[in-house]
Amino acid sequence: MEYRQLGNSSLHISRIGFGAMSLDANPDNVAYLIHQAIAGGINFFDTADIYQHGINETNLGKALAEKRKEVVIASKVGNVWKPDGSGLDWHPEKSHILRSIDDSLRRLKTDYIDLYQLHGGTIQDDIDETIGTFEDLVKSGKIRYYGISSIRPNVIREFIRRSNIISVMMQYSMLDLRPEEHCLRDLHQAGIGVLARGTVAGGLLGGKPPRPYLDHNVETVATVVDAMHRATDKISLGSMAIRFVLENSAITSAIVGVRTTTQLREALNADEIILSKEIYGQLRKSLNPNFYALHRD
Repeated sequence: MEYRQLGNSSLHISRIGFGAMSLDANPDNVAYLIHQAIAGGINFFDTADIYQHGINETNLGKALAEKRKEVVIASKVGNVWKPDGSGLDWHPEKSHILRSIDDSLRRLKTDYIDLYQLHGGTIQDDIDETIGTFEDLVKSGKIRYYGISSIRPNVIREFIRRSNIISVMMQYSMLDLRPEEHCLRDLHQAGIGVLARGTVAGGLLGGKPPRPYLDHNVETVATVVDAMHRATDKISLGSMAIRFVLENSAITSAIVGVRTTTQLREALNADEIILSKEIYGQLRKSLNPNFYALHRD
């Protein structure tokens, strides 16, 4: 497994990160997959306080308890389930973050979180208050570093300008090239790491039947998948999709949602394979660039 420094931090993380959101609620199944991932070289594990209403953090913390010093744990804050479970409310304010960090530490069975991320963000937020709260948590030792999970160019731009974030988690795949317009370049120039999620586009780049995705119609999605099949039959679709993302120098790690051993194996294989310039070029020719229509200014 290859490892990269995350931004300007002291964290060195595996190029394949373990996205825990899709894990089931059975702690034994979670522990088995986590231990298999560690054996495969993965040292970065990402969760959030809202996943399974906290159960995800609890099961991840239990599975990693004996490996705590060997792994990098990332979690997120800012969203709150509505009382009726119908959706999420947004709470980036200081009081909520300070309450939430203690709950996450308790569930994760640790006294610090390596990377604490704002789970979204809008340009209307009191961004300076949020940044100040994260800085206070760093000083207190409850977190080592902080970042954001956002696809909004205007929010990302403000955090680059005002904060000491070490990373941004954002969606990026062959079907979602929106970060290539500005965000990846700006983050790379600022020395901020990029954690790519959604690399297989909800399974569409991993074998699921084509369907509309973002502003792509079924035909466009099918054309990209067909190009993947024609590029080589020696690499699985999922591994190829993940590897494509890792070829961008701005990407520190691909955070892959893992629920099964097959998905884990495909993710691990993505770190080992090589996309030749010819194959990479063939894939690029099949892609249709898309752009952020909202949250630009």
